[in-house]
Amino acid sequence: MRIPINGDSMNENSFEHEVQEKQSIFLNSVALLKYFLGVDDYIDTLITCKGTELDLKTYDYNLYEALGAIKPYDDFRINKLVKLLESVNIMSYKKHKRAEKRILTERRIEELRKEALKKED
Repeated sequence: MRIPINGDSMNENSFEHEVQEKQSIFLNSVALLKYFLGVDDYIDTLITCKGTELDLKTYDYNLYEALGAIKPYDDFRINKLVKLLESVNIMSYKKHKRAEKRILTERRIEELRKEALKKED
């Protein structure tokens, strides 16, 4: 049995791996709320059809704000949350920012909803 050594019968690229740089996209609280409310097709497609070339990220704090801004009358579907948890890397806000999470106030909820629901021209 003959074992090729030093490229005896292999080309020099046999062991090279093509490394592709993943595009990293950070989803803030407004983007997550738009996704949950179904008002932005781009964000919906980004999350539901995420390919391997994308790295979607958010903080647990952004998820907390987006979920906290959903009203009982909104058409929120739990399967959207499940898909988000599958597709998005959720990082610790406290660990990365070295800061405590702020309490979600009604004022902040209204800011998020106003931004998420505003009509794009």
